[in-house]
Amino acid sequence: MTDNKHMTETELNKLASTIVGKMMQLKTMEDWFDHVRDTHVAASTDYENLKISKEDNALGEAAKLMTLMNLFQEREEYEKCAIVQRRLDSINEILKNL
Repeated sequence: MTDNKHMTETELNKLASTIVGKMMQLKTMEDWFDHVRDTHVAASTDYENLKISKEDNALGEAAKLMTLMNLFQEREEYEKCAIVQRRLDSINEILKNL
């Protein structure tokens, strides 16, 4: 660049090429990320990367089981309720020990 703070045509073209090149690279990376993000492997890896604690995992399991319990009660599927209740008791023991 020249000292008078004005860009020559050549310098301006070089800067424009650099900017366009970087934008294309970012777009390519974005497209790749979008593709990878939607794969089965990415979904399981993302979940593993959450690093869920034993307590959070137990709470999540308890929430799921309580939802199932409500569904089974509404449908009057009491045998399923008994199975879910046993699992909930087990989860509650885990939570007590944490």
